[in-house]
Amino acid sequence: MSRIPLNPLGSNSLGDYLREQRQSARLSLRQLADLAGISNPYLSQIERGLKKPSAEILQQLAKGLEVSAESLYVQAGILDERHGSGVGPLDTRAVIKSDPALTDRQRRTLIDIYDSFVEAGDSASTRESTRDLAKAAADRAATPRTATPKTAKAPKPKPTKATRKPATGGRSSKTTR
Repeated sequence: MSRIPLNPLGSNSLGDYLREQRQSARLSLRQLADLAGISNPYLSQIERGLKKPSAEILQQLAKGLEVSAESLYVQAGILDERHGSGVGPLDTRAVIKSDPALTDRQRRTLIDIYDSFVEAGDSASTRESTRDLAKAAADRAATPRTATPKTAKAPKPKPTKATRKPATGGRSSKTTR
């Protein structure tokens, strides 16, 4: 009994894309499954078009493949390639909530910003600004953080006779016997 792929046209663009990316990264099915934290059979089913992964699973696969999660979202039909936007506000919130590269504070902030734009109006410029802001925040969160450069300190002033401490009759460093 043959299975019917998820895509009604018979093509499996997400599965094919995942397989191509995995093979070009020279990873076995098992290796990618381990990197993504999913089972081998589940990854195999995704590649064959039998299962449709969640945005969170796609994020994990993207991390394992070292590709952008957005490219997998487009292949899966979660994002529209031309507009870079999901189906609606619930999808945007779900993607933000499932992004492991963000801290809880960053997630809350992004969702608050997104909600404020949605409440402000549904104009095209508002949607573009929201998308750009969310992308910029996600890019910042995905960029590895480095130590903050230390600022140069002003040199200490040399002591003068007035500021020098008087010698304390302590031992000298040389000992005599």
